[in-house]
Amino acid sequence: MSDSSATATPGNGIAATTVREHLVMPLWALTVFLVVMNTTMFNVALPSVSGEFHLTASASSWIVTGYSIVFAIATITFSRLTDFVPIRRLLLIGVSLFFFASMVGVFAHNFYLLMAARLLQAAGAACAPGVSAVFAARYIPIERRGKSMSMISSAASLGFGLGPVIGGAVTETLGWNFLFAVSACVLLLLPFFLKWLPREQAQPLRFDIVGGLLLGAGVTGALLFLTTFHWGWLVGSVLSLALCWLRINRFDPPFVQPRLLKNGPYLRIIFMCFAAFFTHFASLFVMPILLAKLFDKNAAEIGLMIFPGAMLSAVAARYIGRMIDRFGNAPLMRVGHLLLLLSTVLLATTSSLSPYMVLVSYLFMSVGFSTTTSALTNEISRRLPKDDIGTGMGMAQLIQFFGGAFGVSVCGLLLATGLEYRMAFWLLTGLLTASFVMFLRYRKYSRSL
Repeated sequence: MSDSSATATPGNGIAATTVREHLVMPLWALTVFLVVMNTTMFNVALPSVSGEFHLTASASSWIVTGYSIVFAIATITFSRLTDFVPIRRLLLIGVSLFFFASMVGVFAHNFYLLMAARLLQAAGAACAPGVSAVFAARYIPIERRGKSMSMISSAASLGFGLGPVIGGAVTETLGWNFLFAVSACVLLLLPFFLKWLPREQAQPLRFDIVGGLLLGAGVTGALLFLTTFHWGWLVGSVLSLALCWLRINRFDPPFVQPRLLKNGPYLRIIFMCFAAFFTHFASLFVMPILLAKLFDKNAAEIGLMIFPGAMLSAVAARYIGRMIDRFGNAPLMRVGHLLLLLSTVLLATTSSLSPYMVLVSYLFMSVGFSTTTSALTNEISRRLPKDDIGTGMGMAQLIQFFGGAFGVSVCGLLLATGLEYRMAFWLLTGLLTASFVMFLRYRKYSRSL
């Protein structure tokens, strides 16, 4: 077998076929880059949007948090549907919805229409990372899967970092509405997917809609409690999650496999995913506000401060994938954690001294995030049996983006209460320390490492 093709094994309605991974995986990476960039483009526009609509810091954080909630729920939904619906069809649905929402956003001139456009965007955008991980796990041989996972993770990391640059430039020159026009360009990639993706057979669809709604209600309630401190949201969240647990133990097939939630090593992995996304999303939320408030930087200048980290991550991507395939996931998980810890400590101690310390700190964070998430995603694809890969990947990505939304909400709350920026970064340092301890436990008890 050549380096540029892969053969799918029969199962789940998939006929044995050769996949041109040298074409498809870069296309997936570009799509993930565009939809993830769509998330962070709005981070640097938050001061402009907040001023135009007279929003508080906590309220403006919901432009990011609401997007992340819907993105998280939709990601596991798309991943779960890959067991029944052909990947081509799921991608067609997701990209079309994303394009429609982007067009709505171009003409959004009040806060509620803006939120509606963002939430619809999230629902469509979730098809890209959710289905791409399943595609790689299903079609790419294990000896090259690390390279593919790294390509996807690094594309996401590049999107996280480059988004503020493009977002800042567009916001300063054309206005924040035109950020939606940039996002709509993803439609141009759809014909190539329809040409190159393998054809799969649809399976009888039995989908646990109720379980998905209960899970979504539980996640949303928890985040609403953090931003409002209304105990009713917390009670509703706990009740929804309890009912979801009862539901998934009785419905076949469940929205989330209960056995995954009883798998200790898998739970340790997704906690580390949670911590990495919590840290990255929270930092990309706080850094633009810090640079604007303390150093009077405009949106374009803020983007340029974050740009070098994004580019470094992109350059490092090919080497990260090669190292995963050569040395395994554990060494990269360790290095990634240490880089993330170094970045948050630097941000906590030096970010108020100079804007260039923010730039330097993000260099470490961007590479650390890409390294950690690439290794963790590849570890999930290796650890789980084939029948659980769709659900397991989806669940991991749900936790990842819930972690991102949670991080933004927590930091928005901290800033709204008047605490110093460095307290937010010390909080992230504590979370990453707990994640590193979890890695050490995983390293000790996992036979695969």
